[in-house]
Amino acid sequence: MILRPKASLHHHDTLLGTPAGLSVTMVPAWLRRAVSDAQSLANKDVEDVAVAAGAALGALDAMVRRQERWAGAWRHRLALAAAAVTVRQAGRVEDEAALRDAVLLTKAGDDVGPAGLLLLAWRRLAGTPAEKLLTEASIDAVLDDLGLRRDDEAVRALADDLRQLSAGIGMAGMLTGAFMTAERHGFARALGAWLADALLAQRLGWAHAVPLLGAEAALGTSGRPRRSAASSMATSIETDPERAKSLLAATARAALRAIDLSVELERRADRLLAVAPKLRAKAADMVVEKLLSDDAVVASEKIAGMSDRGLRRLFDRLVELGAVRELSGRPAFRIYGL
Repeated sequence: MILRPKASLHHHDTLLGTPAGLSVTMVPAWLRRAVSDAQSLANKDVEDVAVAAGAALGALDAMVRRQERWAGAWRHRLALAAAAVTVRQAGRVEDEAALRDAVLLTKAGDDVGPAGLLLLAWRRLAGTPAEKLLTEASIDAVLDDLGLRRDDEAVRALADDLRQLSAGIGMAGMLTGAFMTAERHGFARALGAWLADALLAQRLGWAHAVPLLGAEAALGTSGRPRRSAASSMATSIETDPERAKSLLAATARAALRAIDLSVELERRADRLLAVAPKLRAKAADMVVEKLLSDDAVVASEKIAGMSDRGLRRLFDRLVELGAVRELSGRPAFRIYGL
């Protein structure tokens, strides 16, 4: 018999009835203990792990629905973490700082290099409206970023399989199916994580996806035979319950990690917004919005109404006020962010 998630976990659109105004710090102690104890989760049934994953996603959903002004910075900071793990799995050495440099210190249209493209793939996930992420055009673009270019027919086949996955299937089956679909088409684990995050955002009705599973380095590939998307949906939990548990546990960990980052960035954003009225430089409000909407801003950013020298002085002032941090550690080509 096919093992299916409990009915209460089949859809997470109203995740555990979590109120939208819930503070992101209100994560139940039992949930933190359960998610942090990997051995405990490993000894539980799929449905028990699904309960923890559902609770973690419920807390994350409440945070996302607050639609904070700094949510863009939060999502892109998570994208950077996902890209750093993807880079390591590709056998490269670039860390988060090097990835920032590859993208921010390169002119628009110039080659950002293989590692930079991996970061762009995750930034695409964080910055594109969720409803557009799984279109053929979007899938084609992310395959390019990940170095997995395929012909149009392969892209159409992948898009068709993903449409099947998004139609009325439980959370565990959807997550497992995303990875199995990527593998069936001969794509790397990174694409499976990207697709799973996109499917999750669409399932929960978020305006933008939150990069979660890309930063879970422990996720691996399955040794099971490749199946069609429909077959994967019907049998993934029954035929590969350990993998389903692994993905659900990873989702729970990633959700709590994202919540913890949101708490940290909320504090920093509140400080920035508190000092913003004191800023007298022209276009200072535009700089504040850029800092709230992205992971980082380079000191040479072209901002209408502000000179290079004026922007550097503004950043120096913001650092002095404790509102932003200089992230590169360099005396030149500096980069600033929350």
